[in-house]
Amino acid sequence: MKRGLLLLLIPPVLAITMLAQNAAQLETVAQVNGEMISLQDLEQAAGEPLSRLEQQVYQLKKQKLEEMIADRLLAEEAHRRKITLESLIEAEITSKVAPVTPEEIHSVYELNKNQLQRPESEVRDQIKTLLSDQKVAQLRREYAKSLEEKAKVSIHLTAPPPFRAEVIAEGPSRGPADAPVTIVEFEDFQCPFCKKAQGIVDEVVSRYGNKVRIVHRDFPLEPLHPASMKAHEASRCAAEQGKFWQYRDLLYNNAPAAGPDQLNDYASRTGLNITSFKQCVDSDKYKIAVEKDESEGERLGVQGTPAFFINGRLLSGAQPENEFVRIIDEELSRRAQR
Repeated sequence: MKRGLLLLLIPPVLAITMLAQNAAQLETVAQVNGEMISLQDLEQAAGEPLSRLEQQVYQLKKQKLEEMIADRLLAEEAHRRKITLESLIEAEITSKVAPVTPEEIHSVYELNKNQLQRPESEVRDQIKTLLSDQKVAQLRREYAKSLEEKAKVSIHLTAPPPFRAEVIAEGPSRGPADAPVTIVEFEDFQCPFCKKAQGIVDEVVSRYGNKVRIVHRDFPLEPLHPASMKAHEASRCAAEQGKFWQYRDLLYNNAPAAGPDQLNDYASRTGLNITSFKQCVDSDKYKIAVEKDESEGERLGVQGTPAFFINGRLLSGAQPENEFVRIIDEELSRRAQR
């Protein structure tokens, strides 16, 4: 369908908004010898760091807005009761704060004594004041929340959309090609954090089943793990015979052992044709393919492993399962709303 005809089928206000957004994305921010760099190009290049800053700005605004709403609700409640704000705070908050106990002070000191580098007796009063202020602030939030539940409060501050990198999901994979959520993992088979993350990924796959597809991308950190490049090439050779995931498991389970003899042994244990496997590894057949994955990871801003792109949203490091669940559930909800 032609663009002009498509716009005729869209409500005027929405069409104007779409055109404005497209124009903003195509806005030229620089030219190099006549070649344009658009705002969209810039935002893709800045990518995840820019998104992280936008999220920080949003969180600051959200926190300040919550404080402003609480202040207004407290002031209105004081006016309704015909008392001063100070009297309301004293009656509903300050007077109800539980006293700070010696055990609480000692617990905080023990957690922070390396940073404090002073005897507990010298910092006890400061810790007590800090804990008391925290209790007052917590009770104030809870009381303001109870007022908010009885008031008419609507919040129109919206969170910025998460950054989505344009990730090519090519490579050995498991899960249906049409799964609503694709997780592309840049990994190093000799990275201990990658090894730790695999158990979490397996839990995620078990939890979501056919809703998730896992795609492998190579990112061997040779300066840290000199044997990793050849291990990644060997895994590609195993993939030729349909045994990538089994071979990958042996690489992780036996890391960092990845010398020529070990690689051949893993091939034998995986049931590969050893002659074909050795010829493949010795020929450096997949060296360029592995380097291509590395370049792609660097383009996307990957600085360490593991790095997961969940429908293009970066999750870096061996994160707990609940972080995967949070993003995947958001993506499934987004898909359901289409």
